[in-house]
Amino acid sequence: MPRELSANDIQATIAGFRHAAASAIAAGADGVEIHGANGYLLHQFLSPNSNHRTDEYGGSVENRSRFVVAVARAVAEEIGAERTGIRISPAFPLGGINEGDPADVRTQYRHLVGELATLDLAYLHVHHLGDDELLRSFRDTWPAAILVVRYGREREQIADDIDAGLADIAPLGRFALANPDIVQRLRTGAPLNELDPGTLYGGGAAGYTDYPALAHA
Repeated sequence: MPRELSANDIQATIAGFRHAAASAIAAGADGVEIHGANGYLLHQFLSPNSNHRTDEYGGSVENRSRFVVAVARAVAEEIGAERTGIRISPAFPLGGINEGDPADVRTQYRHLVGELATLDLAYLHVHHLGDDELLRSFRDTWPAAILVVRYGREREQIADDIDAGLADIAPLGRFALANPDIVQRLRTGAPLNELDPGTLYGGGAAGYTDYPALAHA
């Protein structure tokens, strides 16, 4: 059965994030993205249906944000804020997460993003479910680049959030997974390969290195 992290466990986990970031830079990475989204550990701390703590890491919006901010601060201290980004996914129900009604989600994430903004991180990466009012508030608060992947978008919608002033960068996500020459395809209007979801996280070459590229004359 899952158990609640002790205070010592939390500090050890923060140290683990710090060590992992340092190891990534030592291995030649330009930077790291902290995963605070999609039902993983940091997201679990943010959500009231998974965070039942009664200490300083649970209960209030401020307390539920505390672990995420501490991780981001530790990573930024270790490798530099200019090499650190963070991903969030407000209201995304992956992994059983339920963050409440839209008003609760807005309160939680406006506070979180406000706290993270003080760390001068390189970027904020938003997996966006569709609350444009919330996304606009991030734009008004966040001092650096915002990356937005809008759930369910089509090819012709890739640049919409940039055009609307809500994002600086539109990550390609699944489009890039299935198309090794995605830049050329977008430039020329060539059709895109369809992603095979059955091969995601499969651990083998199928669906990872075998999508065809365009033929060249």
